[in-house]
Amino acid sequence: MLTRLESCTVHDPINGVDGARGDVWIEDGRIVAAPADGRAAAQTLDMGGRVVMPGGIDLHSHIGGGKVNIARMLLPEEHRAHRQAGGNGHRCGSGHASPSTFTTGYAYARMGYTAAFEPAMLPANARQAHQEMADIPLLDKGAYVLLGNDDLFLDLLAEGAGPDAVADYVAWTLHATQALAVKIVNPGGIAAFKFNGRKLDLDEQGPHWGITPRTILTTLADALDRLGVPHPIHVHGCNLGVPGNDATTLATIAAMEGRRIHLTHLQFHSYGKEGRHRFSSAAPAIAELVNKSPNVSLDVGQVMFGQTVTASGDTMSQVRNARFAHPKKWVGMDIECEAGCGVVPFRYRDRNFVHALQWAIGLELFLAIEDPWRIALTTDHPNGAPFTTYPHLVRLLMDRSFRNDMLARLPKAVREATALGSMTREYTLQEIAIVTRAGPARLLGIDQHYGHLGPGAMADIAVYEDHEDRERMFAQPALVMKNGRVVARDGVVCEPGTRGATHVVRPGHDRAIERRVARFFEDYRDMRLTSFRLAEEEILDGGRGQLVVHACRGAGP
Repeated sequence: MLTRLESCTVHDPINGVDGARGDVWIEDGRIVAAPADGRAAAQTLDMGGRVVMPGGIDLHSHIGGGKVNIARMLLPEEHRAHRQAGGNGHRCGSGHASPSTFTTGYAYARMGYTAAFEPAMLPANARQAHQEMADIPLLDKGAYVLLGNDDLFLDLLAEGAGPDAVADYVAWTLHATQALAVKIVNPGGIAAFKFNGRKLDLDEQGPHWGITPRTILTTLADALDRLGVPHPIHVHGCNLGVPGNDATTLATIAAMEGRRIHLTHLQFHSYGKEGRHRFSSAAPAIAELVNKSPNVSLDVGQVMFGQTVTASGDTMSQVRNARFAHPKKWVGMDIECEAGCGVVPFRYRDRNFVHALQWAIGLELFLAIEDPWRIALTTDHPNGAPFTTYPHLVRLLMDRSFRNDMLARLPKAVREATALGSMTREYTLQEIAIVTRAGPARLLGIDQHYGHLGPGAMADIAVYEDHEDRERMFAQPALVMKNGRVVARDGVVCEPGTRGATHVVRPGHDRAIERRVARFFEDYRDMRLTSFRLAEEEILDGGRGQLVVHACRGAGP
């Protein structure tokens, strides 16, 4: 059916459209050009000048996998307090910082988001993670597989296996786990923790293998470029949350020597140790280097005040943070030959100097980094805050007066320790469309058919009233479409059963690497190779699921 959205105010950065008035045409779930033959639309929806953008894309949100389920089990009180009833096709759901699958899908759709990506999928847990994400309605999704701390990768480096073997192993892992990209958490640090290490800096040799984080980062970056994987290494760096980690962050950028890198939740890696509290903002210096480094992209991981739960593969960090748990309970675990995990409930308080300065540091990064195409809007859900705080964050970025009012409520010591009050930049609607839609699509390499409104794109669309209160505007779109179907109106989900696709890459590789992998599994793992690999049919689920394979392209920044 040919559908016409008429009288739209279109923000489509990938196609260079910045608030132009016009129509959007849809047919068979995709955007199409206006019919050249004058064919009339079977359905016309009058947008009345409302703002029309592609559906939102969350590049980094913990929505599936072991950590998420641990958080849910750890916080039954949260799920008792935040419940939604089913009925009329809707499924029951619960949770706030650790929402259930149905709650996750409905809440994203109500804000105009149509895709979200799990950034830390453990290879051994890939099957469960994909099955859980398949249960999330209304969203496309994908996952970044964890590498850099697993025993086999470190064995290959220690043996001097060479770049071809490493690239083959990376490609094999992407295939076997049905992943879209590669994530590195505290490179080498999780493995070091298993040998009783509690700290590992960029050029410090880890125990047993004698491999430095620098070597892990550059080796995996080179492997992804060799394979042509669109998204660069997705890096949770060393020393997360530690005052003085700004030096490590700056050194990490320099160590890449022009190689592509995506620095995730950069706010948690932008801390100096100046001042009476020995905790300060290093956002200006880090933003300055990022601005000079076109090979670097990032997401912020903005802290927002209130109760949440931190869930991370960085065991070192979570053991360190456990003493601050609120409520006083936490989980830490070691995962055989692959990674670790820690889940710590946490409350960010606006009267706490450190928490309030974390809030300011994230906003400083948003405002000081000049190129919106290289920065994505995230809270590292749920680590900095639940994703449902995005509309409030958008208002902070777009409204300087509101931002300064929020800053004025914080302790005087915080106001004196941040440059936020003197920063005059206000994001435009076009820049919000970039950091929440077009930019993430381009960074992930899915921008041929996602993140824009040009002919051939999937008809994932969000329609907003252009309200002066930007939080109100982005909290409740007037209309949300997924694959050309209306799935939400005025904050009410009306197509609750719609399923999204799973996004993956399939880089070429020499399958002989499987012999090396099989030997490792036979010697050290409880799981055999045949049951480890996730088959395509498991994603397709008897025709109920969809699989989108994105091409691997040329190497280089």
